Amino acid sequence: MSKRLLVVDDEPNLLRAVAAVLRGEGFEISTARSGKEALVAVARNLPDLIVSDVRMPGMDGFELARRLRHAPNFALLPIVFLTAKDETEDRVEGFRAGVDAYLTKPFEPDELVAVINNILQRVERTHSTIARLVGNEQPETVFVRDEELTEAEWRVASLVARGLSNKEIALELNLSIRTIENHVSRILAKKNFSNRVEIARHIISNPNE
Repeated sequence: MSKRLLVVDDEPNLLRAVAAVLRGEGFEISTARSGKEALVAVARNLPDLIVSDVRMPGMDGFELARRLRHAPNFALLPIVFLTAKDETEDRVEGFRAGVDAYLTKPFEPDELVAVINNILQRVERTHSTIARLVGNEQPETVFVRDEELTEAEWRVASLVARGLSNKEIALELNLSIRTIENHVSRILAKKNFSNRVEIARHIISNPNE
């Protein structure tokens, strides 16, 4: 069964673009043009994950996330922020509001899809573990993928940790942007990370890996 995603953005063109990318990956997509519309959509048909813009008139993404996190039925609903803002304060506010990942526009389709798939896989593993525990079964070991990075992937990860965009990394390493996107997607999958922030934290914590 395909996963249901709700995409929220007040810009029609970007809303259509994000929806088209995700439909192309097999997701079932519904859309909303504001935070208020998103709350109504969530109540009518609970999605598996929300992709939302931050800066919207009326109820912005921060308020949408806070309201969902304070609603018992929606508190665990995964939220990915997709926004043109790339300031530390906004990122901090987003994580405090309870979002699971924070990507900046113009978005990179491969990275967005990788982030969404990683989050959904984590949710499925969590639900499976809880179901076994509730059923008084002996829990099996939950496999978490954590492979070593190749030398090329480590170089890309190090530049991500320095705050470079995929375009800047491509120029630095004299590679195509598509190649860098593929490297980032593989790093996220190998290390079971949800976003570039986790890549940066890993590099900072393991400088000699």
